[in-house]
Amino acid sequence: CIANQLQREPRDVHAIAYRCPCGKPAVVETPPRLQDGTPFPTFYYATCPKLTGEISTLESSGLMVEMNNRLAVDSELAGAYAAAHEDYLAARAVVGRDVPEVEGISAGGMPDRVKCLHSLIAHSLAAGPDVNPLGDEALAKLPKWWLNNPCE
Repeated sequence: CIANQLQREPRDVHAIAYRCPCGKPAVVETPPRLQDGTPFPTFYYATCPKLTGEISTLESSGLMVEMNNRLAVDSELAGAYAAAHEDYLAARAVVGRDVPEVEGISAGGMPDRVKCLHSLIAHSLAAGPDVNPLGDEALAKLPKWWLNNPCE
C-alpha cells in the first residue's frame, strides 16, 4: 500500500505512525539511519498522496510566511514550537540513536522557522494534538482529504 502511495518502494519504514480515517497509512516513521547507512532526519513522513497534495496546495497559499512572521514576534508560540522540535527529536531517538549527522536536526524548519508544512503536519498527525502548534494549525486548514474517493 505504501509503495502504491509513493509510486516507489518506501525506504526502511519502521512503523505506520498515523492512519487516515479511511484506514490507509498516511504517515510513516523512518529511522534516522537507513539500512544503506544514509542519515535520514525526516522521522515522520507523509505518504498519502491525497494528504500530500492538499498540503502542497496549503504551502502555496503563503501560510508559511505568515507563520514565520508570527514566530519572530510571539515568544509563547516560539516556545511551543521549540518544544515540538524536542518532542520530534525524542521520538526519533527511541527508534535510532548515535546518528551524529542528524543530531539536533528535526524537520520542517523547527525550531526556528517554518519551511515544510508536510513535515509539520506529519508530526501533528503522528504525535497527536497539542504537540506541534504550527502543525496543528496547518492541519486544521486542510479539507477532509479522505472523504472524496478512497485513498490509495
